[in-house]
Amino acid sequence: MTVEFKKRRAFEPGHARKFLLVIDDSPEVERALYYAAARVVRSSGMITMLYVIEPQEFQHWAGVKQVQIEEETLKARALFRLLKRKLHQVGFENILVEELVREGLKGEEIMKTIAEDEDVSILVLGASTDPKGPGPLVSTLAAGTGAGAFPIPITVVPGNLAFDDIIALA
Repeated sequence: MTVEFKKRRAFEPGHARKFLLVIDDSPEVERALYYAAARVVRSSGMITMLYVIEPQEFQHWAGVKQVQIEEETLKARALFRLLKRKLHQVGFENILVEELVREGLKGEEIMKTIAEDEDVSILVLGASTDPKGPGPLVSTLAAGTGAGAFPIPITVVPGNLAFDDIIALA
């Protein structure tokens, strides 16, 4: 997959710096969300939540695929509501949040989102505390062979940080 990236324009008039978060139901997403919210408060901008519906192996029938997409879209909307509620509960009620639901492979959809939106300036990921590793997304994007050529900075938030620590570090 070849993607051409636009020049980042987040600091030009009429643009806003966006912190991109890849949303799923893992516990480390919350840490990444709080870090991004604290950074938005300190440096202005907004959060873009991206939920990727990945293709399932057995999608021989169009009806099955459509049902899966509808179910995953409902799950994404519920996660967006839950995470925005969590932001409000900890005092981040004035943060602008953009919601995106895309279909495809997670890595490809992240790259497409960055390529299409010249205001996306930072990818914020939460690292798992699992002894098996930081999680597939962190392993692939932040520590993989292409990390040095990634088009924007990647911030990895350790999964063991307490809320107060996250706020102090942002």
